[in-house]
Amino acid sequence: MELNPRDSETLVMGVAVNYWFLRRYAEAKPWLARALAFEPNDAFTKVWLAYVDFAWKADTRPLHQTIDSIRATNPAAVPSIAEFWLVCALGERDVAAAKDALIALGEEPMTFAVENVPFNRPFAEGVIARMTEDDEKARSAFTAARAEQEKIVQAQPNYGPALCVLGLIDAGLGWKEEALREGRRAVELLPVEKDSMNGTNMVRYLAIVAAWVGDKDLACEQLASIIRRPSNLSYGHLKLLPFWDPLRGDPRFEKLVEESKQPFALK
Repeated sequence: MELNPRDSETLVMGVAVNYWFLRRYAEAKPWLARALAFEPNDAFTKVWLAYVDFAWKADTRPLHQTIDSIRATNPAAVPSIAEFWLVCALGERDVAAAKDALIALGEEPMTFAVENVPFNRPFAEGVIARMTEDDEKARSAFTAARAEQEKIVQAQPNYGPALCVLGLIDAGLGWKEEALREGRRAVELLPVEKDSMNGTNMVRYLAIVAAWVGDKDLACEQLASIIRRPSNLSYGHLKLLPFWDPLRGDPRFEKLVEESKQPFALK
């Protein structure tokens, strides 16, 4: 940044993101604000700046308000920020908004905000149905999601992110053994020791798989293994999103949620 202080991509992806992974949100904010000062109409940076409070404080209001503003003033930009809209809607348990966000996303693979794990649309539909305890709709959506995801895994059998998604789908279908096997294999294929940033996503999704199939011990064990590492796992994610609902009330999980508030010290 000293060499090229107006490079917005480096401001966001090079500096702010690193503070984000360290849960040092107060230090990430000024860098995002600086990027926005150079490109004040950039919807993605606007939303990401608002998303800081979602992750940091489990506060959906700034993100919700920013998304509403972009929808009103710059509708052409909505598809580019629809993943954040979906995450915000899930955090607020707003089914109608979540469905609207999915429509804005279209049929392209999506992530739950910024990460390296792409999901198909039927999976997101399954998450929404699961959140509303509509078991029949959830099973139908996860079945459709599995048909799509199996093709990706067959084409890339050693690709961790694809396998971890298949594990989540199978967990949603209640296929415990298959789900845990796929989740564990994803962690083996992309271990934290090999990829300190993206490997934590494999562990996080294995924890969700375990939670969904009723293995709370494994879920909390996996979550504890990454809560003390840099990652994009945040207090807001754990506090608000429905992925973790099976663990709510478990004192081990609640302790980890509180621990996720703490930033990492820079050595």
